[in-house]
Amino acid sequence: MGEFVRVETDGAIATIRLDRPPMNALNSQVQAEIAQAAAQVSDDDQVRAVVIYGGEKVFAAGADIKEMADASYASMAATSRRLQDSFTAVARIGKPVVAAITGYALGGGLELALCADFRVAGESAKVGQPEILLGVIPGAGGTQRLPRLIGPARAKDIVFTGRFVGAAEALAIGLVDKVVPDDQVRQAAVDLVARYATGPAIALRAAKQAIDEGLDADLDTGLEIERLNFAGLFATEDQRTGMRSFVENGPGKAKFAGR
Repeated sequence: MGEFVRVETDGAIATIRLDRPPMNALNSQVQAEIAQAAAQVSDDDQVRAVVIYGGEKVFAAGADIKEMADASYASMAATSRRLQDSFTAVARIGKPVVAAITGYALGGGLELALCADFRVAGESAKVGQPEILLGVIPGAGGTQRLPRLIGPARAKDIVFTGRFVGAAEALAIGLVDKVVPDDQVRQAAVDLVARYATGPAIALRAAKQAIDEGLDADLDTGLEIERLNFAGLFATEDQRTGMRSFVENGPGKAKFAGR
């Protein structure tokens, strides 16, 4: 358990909890602890779904600018690699992941949320990539994951202007998947992924891998990724359980072991 990032487990659902008051600024220590938390939930077979949560008031307001203000090109070339790697560790968690966004998710905060499979936001939440206002660009995936999610023109508007996007607009453009009252964000995120916590864990991991890797490949390569994952699932206990249950009892009644 890190100083600013901890993993809280409730049954099959783990929460990666950011806790660096007042704004969960993502300094180098927090980045390292995020990567450690991602590895922990990835390796724990008892964890079947994950929530990323920054608390009731804020998700994460971005990188620690004081830490970066006087950085040189040479130092930032190395630092930015570690930043990207820590967030990529979250994106590669082989389980359903939802970001529970309260308050602000700005800069690195939004980039972290983009690493999740789903995003739930409070009604007063604000998201954005304001790096351009500092004379730089997003450096932890914002120029890559954001356009893949909402399209290049909308992503360029958000990145070029640095403006804050309210929850209603974020929902309308597909940047978040659900908007709820501020005090219901964490529970709504838990409810969203709870449906997956009893699902076939290996098949869910394969589906996530096929979709994510396929998006970065041409269609033929993506279809091959899908085919290999599909065929591989016939070596699992869950495949036998699911198909036998379908034949005997109809759809949607299988009890999966996650093996």
